[in-house]
Amino acid sequence: QLLEAKATLSLAQTRHALQLQQAKAQMNNMVPKKRFEQLQTSLREEQCKAQQLQENLLRQAEQTHGQLARTQEEHERLLQAAVEQAEGLEHDLRSAKAVLAERTAQLKDAQAELSRNKLVIEDLCKENRGFAMALQAAELKQKGTEEKKQLLEEQASALKQLIGKITPASLS
Repeated sequence: QLLEAKATLSLAQTRHALQLQQAKAQMNNMVPKKRFEQLQTSLREEQCKAQQLQENLLRQAEQTHGQLARTQEEHERLLQAAVEQAEGLEHDLRSAKAVLAERTAQLKDAQAELSRNKLVIEDLCKENRGFAMALQAAELKQKGTEEKKQLLEEQASALKQLIGKITPASLS
């Protein structure tokens, strides 16, 4: 029994020595309590900072989302205004085209009228030249007639004088 007890004791001592060796190895790997407390405090501070950063990021994300929403609304409003302006300009362009087409038709009509008037004027000019030539011929004829009349009047006057001289002599 003693031998058995010694063997059990020896086995227990060996186990204890092995456990002690393992515990020492673990203790060597372990951090001292003061350092552990410092690290734990540091960890809490970093966790607080991380929490604050996360809250700041969340707040900034909300602000950015709000700004994006406002910017998008502004862009939509500007786009709507641009679309309305483009529609107005398109309407103005159609109106201007209609007015231009109407004016073009009026100008074509006026041009056709001018062409007709030009032909009438040319005809009148030809007719006027004919009248001018006829007038000139009539003036020449009238001049010739006036000259003949003058000559006849002179002859009549000479005849009167001659008759006036002959008549008293024939009466006596």
